[in-house]
Amino acid sequence: MSIRTRFAPSPTGYLHIGGVRTALFNWLLRQRLGGQFILRIDDTDVERNQAEALQPILDGFRWLGIQWDEGPEVGGPYAPYFQSQRLATYKEAALKLLATGHAYPDYMTKEELDADKKKADAAKKPYVHRGPHRDTPADECVKLYEANPTTLRFKVPVGRKVVVEDLVRANCEQSTDLMGDPVILRANGIALYNFASVVDDAALKITHVVRASEHLANTYSQKLFLEALGLPIPKYAHIPVVNYKGEKMSKRKLPPLTEDERQKLRMLGWTDEEITTSGINIATVAFYKEMGYLPEAIINYLGRLGWSLDDKTEFLRLKDMISHFDMETGIGRVTKAPGEFDTKKLFWLQDEYMKLLSVEEKVTNCIPFLKRAKLISETPDEATLTLLSRIVTASGDRLKLFSDILQYGAPIFKAEPEYNAKSVEKRLKKPGAADLLREFAVVLAATESFDAATLDKAMHEFCAAKNVKLGDMVHPVRVATTGVEVGFGLFDTLEILGKQRVLERIEKALSL
Repeated sequence: MSIRTRFAPSPTGYLHIGGVRTALFNWLLRQRLGGQFILRIDDTDVERNQAEALQPILDGFRWLGIQWDEGPEVGGPYAPYFQSQRLATYKEAALKLLATGHAYPDYMTKEELDADKKKADAAKKPYVHRGPHRDTPADECVKLYEANPTTLRFKVPVGRKVVVEDLVRANCEQSTDLMGDPVILRANGIALYNFASVVDDAALKITHVVRASEHLANTYSQKLFLEALGLPIPKYAHIPVVNYKGEKMSKRKLPPLTEDERQKLRMLGWTDEEITTSGINIATVAFYKEMGYLPEAIINYLGRLGWSLDDKTEFLRLKDMISHFDMETGIGRVTKAPGEFDTKKLFWLQDEYMKLLSVEEKVTNCIPFLKRAKLISETPDEATLTLLSRIVTASGDRLKLFSDILQYGAPIFKAEPEYNAKSVEKRLKKPGAADLLREFAVVLAATESFDAATLDKAMHEFCAAKNVKLGDMVHPVRVATTGVEVGFGLFDTLEILGKQRVLERIEKALSL
């Protein structure tokens, strides 16, 4: 079976993680059954659309590995794939409905509409709009519109039920007596989204419309549009929305970036103003790319958000997801309940995928972050790559995200440590710490083999001789040599820095 699915984002901001999940389900269905996955840009909302927002959307999909068969930058037999370039087709379709008696011009003013709504509210009845020219003969409606173009409304047939055979939710019904006559064309000739979407789905030969359940209410009128236009009706699948803490995932109700995340962005070249005004957060694909998540982990997590292979499998490679996604009913074991976005589970999957990478693969993925932070040059030499490999190896499982290399690598790559004021106060200015540092520096200077095991032994012997706890030495030495309190193993750090740099840094720290 060859199918055609589509995802139609509006370029109004960052690529939303919920939208990616919808696109992924469409893409998985296409991968499983064959056919084409189309990317269409719904950019008719000129007030909200941002031309500069399109590229991040395309880049985000490519980073995730979700490639489209037709659409922007790819082309295809049904171009153009931008709604803003297809406005004439929507008007043509609307005028066809007008001529065939399925639409009518509505000259009611906003004040008149508001008055009707208030009457319905006062009578405690749902407001169902029926315009004055609803029953005017089609030829007269055409003459009225030609003489005085205005809003066009679709004439919803009364006394029947619209049945949507949904692949996820089975049969869904809506009485047409509860459906108002929707606007299909504004007075300025611009089609509304619900109507334009239907015209495009038919023009692009879409066979399966897979989208969030919040669009189910639109589907009833859209099916009526298709029937009136004499166009084929695609199969529908309304998948659960993505929730966060029990509510639909909205950028306005998400936790702010942590200071650690903000600091990483600063190191990557973001200004504080850009961080504040950009809207980047856990609902955007850009956040995960900037933090250094693996696309495979994101895809695995989103693929399991509202869909299941069984009652226990969480780690699921893409090839296995594709091979199991389709069932006899259509798109597989998709739930009706909203998917709850769990950052901890996503982070766990990220860690599982990181464990599969070799040191060489981690090094390759860390390099772009170090370049952007200007910790290494654009063309790192062999010595730099060797040093990075040693840092990655020493970091081990502490390296959960590729951006973590900024924290672990900065103290090594920077010529001089940047001392954290609080750490200096807490660790270096503690009574007796300076004296112990001076004495231990003498031990380090006399150490011939400056490897982790030898340094570990030397510090234990020093602590035993001075009758001090190991922690009373580890923390001051770490702050003195790196400027911060957090990092991978201290003795690995000292070995990588080398004797000369360690002694120079301790001397500098003592001057504080």
